[in-house]
Amino acid sequence: MTLEASLVTAGTASQILDVAERLVQTRGYNAFSYADIAAELEITKAALHYHFRSKAVLGDVVLERYTRRFFEALANIPSWDPAPARLARYVDLYRAVLRADRLCLCGILAAEYQTLPTPMREAVLEFFDRNEAWLEEVLRDGIAAGSVRANEPVHDSARLLISGLEGAMMLARARGDIDRFDRSAERMLADLTA
Repeated sequence: MTLEASLVTAGTASQILDVAERLVQTRGYNAFSYADIAAELEITKAALHYHFRSKAVLGDVVLERYTRRFFEALANIPSWDPAPARLARYVDLYRAVLRADRLCLCGILAAEYQTLPTPMREAVLEFFDRNEAWLEEVLRDGIAAGSVRANEPVHDSARLLISGLEGAMMLARARGDIDRFDRSAERMLADLTA
């Protein structure tokens, strides 16, 4: 294969992933097919199968890429920033997804959890476990610095924040009202900060 052909192949795979990610975030995993992607990209379903032999494989790769990007974004939040600032930046990640008229990929997959292939189920749970661990660390830092309230165990607070943000995203998107998300997120952060 020539360099040009391999670049086209890599470019096509990336385009497939982009479309699949958007479709999952806007419709859900079970509400799109290879035919939807093929039609949008004007390629054959056989070309899709060349890159991703099954929808389950495609789903695994989309989920892995989304998770990697999300945690790269978390890694870019300076650990020396005060906990309230880090929590606000965390909320900004969710807000950015919602502003693109999408939902958190793992949030929408969690809604379809029982119908997902087993590797995707495990990856969704891992995504939320890693989020909770990151939030717990931030909350502990904030408690130590006196900038975060310790009304309950940090694990419970982390779970509550993730659950609240995911739910706020769904309701805000359903109503077409990002301000609704912002008001909910601000309230959640206010309840956590001293």
